[in-house]
Amino acid sequence: MTRTDLAEKIRAIKRRTGRSWRDIAGEIGAGSPIPIVAALLGQMRLTPAEADNAARVFGLTGDERDLLTEIPYRGSLPPGPPTDPLVYRFHELVNVYGTTWKALIEEEFGDGIMSAIDFEMSMKREPDPNGDRVRIVLSGKFLPYRRF
Repeated sequence: MTRTDLAEKIRAIKRRTGRSWRDIAGEIGAGSPIPIVAALLGQMRLTPAEADNAARVFGLTGDERDLLTEIPYRGSLPPGPPTDPLVYRFHELVNVYGTTWKALIEEEFGDGIMSAIDFEMSMKREPDPNGDRVRIVLSGKFLPYRRF
């Protein structure tokens, strides 16, 4: 079984049970549901204890449980712009604002990158009379390029 196969199996079980990702993540581990759901969908890995909990929640085999603890091949979107409208909007944000973010970060911090490893992310719903809003906060450690 591959990570993609396992992610599809997990999605099918979630669909069949009608449970929310947030509830499932709460049964698997503590803290933000984002890294747990990312692991269930094949982009991150779970700790052995979290994988044991996931195996119980989803009725997984030992091999499937172990697969959840392996380091994944990240970035599994197909090449080219994403076709899913919601994912495409993130692509669009980077296309439109990426150079602006880069210029402002470099002006403030210097030559370097924002880490996606030493990284925090949160997401919440914000009620709005004109339609609820999605608030996503990204916070990555700044890593300056070094001269060698």
